[in-house]
Amino acid sequence: MAYETLIVEIEDYVSLIRLNRPDAMNALNLTLMRELAAAVTAAEANDRVRCIVITGSEKAFAAGADVKEMAGKGFIDVYFDDLFGPEANVITRARKPIIAAVSGYCLGGGCELAMLCDFIIAADTAKFGQPEINLGIVAGMGGTQRLTRAVGKSKSMDMHLTGRFMEAAEAERCGLVSRMVPAARLMEEVMKAAQKVAEKSAVTAMVVKECVNRAQETSLAEGLLFERRMFHAMFATEDQKEGMAAFLEKRQPQFRDR
Repeated sequence: MAYETLIVEIEDYVSLIRLNRPDAMNALNLTLMRELAAAVTAAEANDRVRCIVITGSEKAFAAGADVKEMAGKGFIDVYFDDLFGPEANVITRARKPIIAAVSGYCLGGGCELAMLCDFIIAADTAKFGQPEINLGIVAGMGGTQRLTRAVGKSKSMDMHLTGRFMEAAEAERCGLVSRMVPAARLMEEVMKAAQKVAEKSAVTAMVVKECVNRAQETSLAEGLLFERRMFHAMFATEDQKEGMAAFLEKRQPQFRDR
């Protein structure tokens, strides 16, 4: 599929999706979000893809939603269209692991997009923020909810109410990103991580993702029960037999996703 706002490459079982609106610092407009949802859907359906990476440019992962596109809209417009909702839902429902590779500005909708992914690896140049308050609006793709779960109420309130940016080092300290790396090595480190994920059993990776996500959405008791049942269920797979046999035989496992 030809994309207007994305560059998509597949290599070594990893689908690399690069946001490509350089003149707008990768601002998220409806075209980009629809194409991104289509690219994630295509990756989900492609047996050659076992992990997905979403990234932008060195200057900006995404500097926010496209204000020019939104400025003239009214409540009825955005409410009936459920602006950005269906596209965000496609990403959150994806079963394959998704890594965000963030360099430069990651603001507003861009920060929310990064948080839709399963984890974030950030360049030391990354700057995160939810400055929607400066536009007279509030975050609309999960910013108030996911950021609060990631960094706690106080920092989330600080960022949403003042519009301040969070540098990469602070984002790593408070758990918004999984790790910070030098900007020159960002994509090298991200692709290493993606390929490491791609080496694992795909069915096990999906189960891990379901278990970790359940921790965000249920009580501890319910989450523990879900995890334990999924642990038990994995003993019905061929990959569990292969993984344990490979460990005992001191060799690399050859997973078959069964």
